[in-house]
Amino acid sequence: MKSVIRCGRGKDLIFLHGYLSSKESFYPQIEYFSKFYRVTAFDFPGFGEAEPLERPFSVGDYADWTENFLEKEGIENPFVIAHSFGGRVAVKCLSRKNLFDRAVLCGCAGIIPKRTLKYRVRVGTYRFVKKIAPRYAEKKFGSTEYRSLSPVMRESYKKIVNEDLRKDAEKILCPVLFINGENDRETPLSSIEIYRQAIAGSKLTVLRSAGHFAHLDNPLAFNLAAEEFFR
Repeated sequence: MKSVIRCGRGKDLIFLHGYLSSKESFYPQIEYFSKFYRVTAFDFPGFGEAEPLERPFSVGDYADWTENFLEKEGIENPFVIAHSFGGRVAVKCLSRKNLFDRAVLCGCAGIIPKRTLKYRVRVGTYRFVKKIAPRYAEKKFGSTEYRSLSPVMRESYKKIVNEDLRKDAEKILCPVLFINGENDRETPLSSIEIYRQAIAGSKLTVLRSAGHFAHLDNPLAFNLAAEEFFR
């Protein structure tokens, strides 16, 4: 199956990739951790080499899919390393039950920041323009990431980014380590602090000179921090 990478032996460790990314984004981690664990990295539906979405998926739908995948593959109580959007899915999974033994969440998305006046004005303008010139509105106001998506993926994207997960995080009981780059602008430390307040006993490691892709910006420091946490 092209959409799945499996290697190594031992306790199960799975990887959940970010939005518009794929399983290969964890290459430095797969290479390192497959020496100690049985690694499984897969592409979410709609990404990489996985099947395209037939309907818009929410975070909950991706969590359902992940649970079904693990059950089908006979993977029980694995460790998980998740990045950005993959962190959203991990949080949703863990809010329902202790699906994972321990979780390392890098640049974890899912906290909606307080909306500024500038943001509200822009959204209001977009909605007005969309009524009279929808194509122009999408071209003028939509992000580059959003404009690159198919119609089904656009609807899925809107479902995903408009769901705040702090209430889900409050239900998490398993040990969680957040790893963030100090220069992360996509999921800033202020968002991670909200997660930490919601998840009792959660920990944080900040990697210097790293951004949103901290696991790629400084893979050695990331891998060592995750390894120590797992052991």
